[in-house]
Amino acid sequence: MSSMVDDAVKYYHDLLTPEMAEATDFALRKKLRDRNLYFGDRPLCVVLRPYFYSENNWIFLNSGLEKLLEAFNIVHQVCIQDPKQRAYLMLDDYEEQLIPYDKPSVQPWSSSRLDMFYVTEKNVLKCVEYNAETPAGIGYADMLGEVFSELEPFRIFQKKYHTFMMPALDQLTDSLIDAYLAWGGQRFPQIAIVDWREVPTLTEHEITRQHFERRGLKAVLADPRSLEYHNGVLWSDGFRIDMIYKRVLYSELFATMGIDNPITRAVRDGNVFITNSISAKMLAKKASLAFLSDTANAHFFSADQLAAIATHIPWTRVVKDSKTTYEGKPIDLLSFLTVNKDKFVLKPNDDYGGRGVVLGWECSSDGWDAALKQALIVPHVVQERVDIVQRDFPMWLNGEVDISPRYVDADPYVFGGKMVYGLMTRLSPLSLLNVTAGGGSIVPTILIEKRR
Repeated sequence: MSSMVDDAVKYYHDLLTPEMAEATDFALRKKLRDRNLYFGDRPLCVVLRPYFYSENNWIFLNSGLEKLLEAFNIVHQVCIQDPKQRAYLMLDDYEEQLIPYDKPSVQPWSSSRLDMFYVTEKNVLKCVEYNAETPAGIGYADMLGEVFSELEPFRIFQKKYHTFMMPALDQLTDSLIDAYLAWGGQRFPQIAIVDWREVPTLTEHEITRQHFERRGLKAVLADPRSLEYHNGVLWSDGFRIDMIYKRVLYSELFATMGIDNPITRAVRDGNVFITNSISAKMLAKKASLAFLSDTANAHFFSADQLAAIATHIPWTRVVKDSKTTYEGKPIDLLSFLTVNKDKFVLKPNDDYGGRGVVLGWECSSDGWDAALKQALIVPHVVQERVDIVQRDFPMWLNGEVDISPRYVDADPYVFGGKMVYGLMTRLSPLSLLNVTAGGGSIVPTILIEKRR
């Protein structure tokens, strides 16, 4: 962290006297309740400080991702065109069946999110996953920024520091409309935000719906089970759907409703636009990072793209009985992983919320061996351990100010496959950072500069 940011953090913490911290905690919790900023029944945030970046931090992050996103786009293009290359990603049968529904002229993802760790003091930025299917958190991050801007410590802080938030719901809305028009839409679309009615993120969907309405778009929340398709139109309780802003996971949709459901029939017939599309799922597979990392695929990328991959993608491979390279040396993958568990993490190729992730340095040898055996049955990748960031955050706990370290990640949003804007910051007392996994918080991310 830069000295300016260090000084800003110390100043913010010093503002939190016991009286100020107690009042701020009360105000924060009330504002979260008033805005329904909860993940299920848990408040989204329990700490009293935002996360700060300097302008130079943001410039480094943003400029470093341009070539990396180009490389991800190439993975998509190569795998769309060549089924043999696509096999690397280990798609499910339904994904293979539905990929032809995509229009080549339309960007498959209107929004996506890179899940990263950013060690600002070393200028080290590592991407550990690419959420290219259903990136969550945009509405939450925007609203949390509003909440913190109303808290007394932040108001005092602004007298000493310029602050700049990056609300991204406008970028999301613009990206959706651009994608709809590229698809062939001839009018402002009526949008259905589609997900199960019982999901814990329903409050974020409502935040997004209200933003669409403020932008002049008609929008509803719709459970896939309530949709009907007849006479060439997809309906939700009498509401005509032109565009699906898809938040339900494809895997859960088809597991629950089968492949021949109203949504896929309407998409197949070209009567509704869905985003993100089915082919975006390819990059959401953890094996997309293995495709980038594997030197056998280097010929697909330019020198600049290879440099970005080497800089920002940790060594990643599909778990199988094979030979590969590590640090330029040939290895037998399974044997190597067996004796080097402390360097690696195992991840299911297609899951979310931290489910099934095994951190080698936190499990026994027997547990690691069992996880490796499971990874040979259900598609997994193995990824080299990266430096995880820890920062101190204050909260009001048991009648006093508690300032304790929390693990921190950096999850920038991407619009149209190339524009990086806005960032979700997650905190956790556990080294597995995921709000879905429990115990975590989201905090607003703010660029700061000291006033002169």
